[in-house]
Amino acid sequence: MSEPIDWLPDGTPYSPRFGDRYHSENGGLDQARRVFLQGCGLPAAWAGQPQWRVLETGFGFGLNFLVTWAAWRADERRPRLLHFVSTEAWPVSAADLLRATAAHPELAPLAEQLHAQWWGLLPGVHRLAFDEGRVLLTLYVGDAQEMLRQQAPTADSVYLDGFSPSVNPEIWSTHTLKAVARCCRRGTQLATWTIARAVRDALAECGFEVQRVPGVPPKRDNLQATYNPHWEPRPRTAALPEAPPTATPQPRHCLVIGGGLAGAAAAASLARRGWQVQVLDGAAEPAAGASGLPAGVFAPHVSPDDAVLSRLSRSGVRTTLQQARQRLKAGQDWGPTGVLEHRTDGTPGLPTDWQGGPGADWTVPAPQAAREQADLPPDAVACWHAQAGWIRPPKMVRALLQEPGVTWLGNCPVASLRAQPAADAAANAAEWQALDAQGQVLAQAPVVVIAAGAGSSPLLADRWPLQPVRGQVSWGRYAAHLTAPASFPANGHGNMVPSFGVGSSCNPGDEATERAWIMGSTFERNVAELPATAADQLAAHRSHWDKVQTLIPAAARELAPRFEARLAAGEQDTTASSAVEHWAAVRCTAPDRLPIVGPVDATALPGLWVCTAMGARGLTLALLCGELLAARLNGEPLPLDTKLARALSSERM
Repeated sequence: MSEPIDWLPDGTPYSPRFGDRYHSENGGLDQARRVFLQGCGLPAAWAGQPQWRVLETGFGFGLNFLVTWAAWRADERRPRLLHFVSTEAWPVSAADLLRATAAHPELAPLAEQLHAQWWGLLPGVHRLAFDEGRVLLTLYVGDAQEMLRQQAPTADSVYLDGFSPSVNPEIWSTHTLKAVARCCRRGTQLATWTIARAVRDALAECGFEVQRVPGVPPKRDNLQATYNPHWEPRPRTAALPEAPPTATPQPRHCLVIGGGLAGAAAAASLARRGWQVQVLDGAAEPAAGASGLPAGVFAPHVSPDDAVLSRLSRSGVRTTLQQARQRLKAGQDWGPTGVLEHRTDGTPGLPTDWQGGPGADWTVPAPQAAREQADLPPDAVACWHAQAGWIRPPKMVRALLQEPGVTWLGNCPVASLRAQPAADAAANAAEWQALDAQGQVLAQAPVVVIAAGAGSSPLLADRWPLQPVRGQVSWGRYAAHLTAPASFPANGHGNMVPSFGVGSSCNPGDEATERAWIMGSTFERNVAELPATAADQLAAHRSHWDKVQTLIPAAARELAPRFEARLAAGEQDTTASSAVEHWAAVRCTAPDRLPIVGPVDATALPGLWVCTAMGARGLTLALLCGELLAARLNGEPLPLDTKLARALSSERM
């Protein structure tokens, strides 16, 4: 449940839990601007910087974030990227969040955008993105001390906020302030409204130089501090190893090998941070491999114990939704329709404590209307993923490659990589060269990201046991006068998108002029043969027909004549005019079926990184993996829980 809020007669929100106001009687705007923003020397301190990282203890209603975001927008010398990291043990409801900012109409447009993403805030880490991904709010939902120790972000500014030390002593305790100090670099500015002696002493003990400054009424004084310990701090331990600092000036340069979803996601995430990125692929057009799937499903995974994959998938879905809303046309390139999961094993799959809480924003038992539309039998067990839908992957790939700073280089098959000493010794990095089969240099840069899917193994010298997995799908178009049997995809026994837009030739570049359906995919381990044989195609169609009858009976009734005709034709009917068409590609997986993101060997092969092994969950996880890779290369706060980031890291291999 959301944190309950009382509203005082003057419109100030009041916390029954702590017996205190959320902000001062003046509405909190002056406090946000003068105590925190100006108290940390902003916006002057961030002028001309590539990024700025603000850490806040106690998000509350987000007023400090909104004021900082507004100042960033108004500043011509703003950093390219603004990170705002905030802890919050007890998130308020979305409705209360919006109500609390109603007194500040100048912030209303920003507050409405925050409100739109304020959902599903289960304990853990949530990345919210604004202004085309250049303002990133990372919420740590949980105990501040525990979350800061676990995540260990680096902060350039610190807003020390929270309820009064007298009612919430834990947020001001020496242990919490030590956790804050561990996130600071020498010179980090800190500001807070309290001048409590215990807080001043603890800050000094943690290495801050503390001073009182004139306060914001009704406070007579406030505190400002600078992290500048008299001792040499122990080297800061990042949650995951970051790329070593480089003397190379901005913009930095990178090669991405692979023009599918993983490569395009990594390229766009780096380019958004000011990198110049060349994407090399052996095909003439992007998304020529597994990312050429005509349409696919993205949805969270659920499990009663909320396992690693379940938590990872939610972070991935949130990122996919953000990128799709920014880059794609709803109804044509993608659809945030929700997804029905038919639990064919008969288990509900959901954690028992989700009902009525933030978990219900993600997944609930399937409502009767969805069950009826799919025509599920009365005894079928099903759940409904509200934050889910379908996407045409080639459309997303092309949209990502449109990010300024990304250059596409097709017909460039990379056969091998070679490290050359840097021409500029001050750059402190090798120069990686991408070579073709004849040993000719195709391109070079200090950083290379291998994102070639099933083609990654040769470039990695087969150092990891990546397994090829062929996937075959069945698909077809609807006659113009027919409507789709369901308005949403279904998964659980295979997956099906019963309606998506296609061009007249199903060319990913065409505009959507008609509707189509797609069912799949097979998961054929250690099979890389393409094209699939006629016998394999027929077997795949037969498997899909068996599955669709269980998965979504309403669609099976509609498509029965097509599948029956196709199966009756046998191996002889493999033409594009078939009653049921065929598509296949090869994916790859790691042994634990999770993607691999990070440096290949930071010591022996500096500058060589990888983002691969998306398996069957590329639409759910690839965009998140691109953000994780960019965060590690740029020394940023991680976009997800550290434990989950480690589960994806190349170091685990």
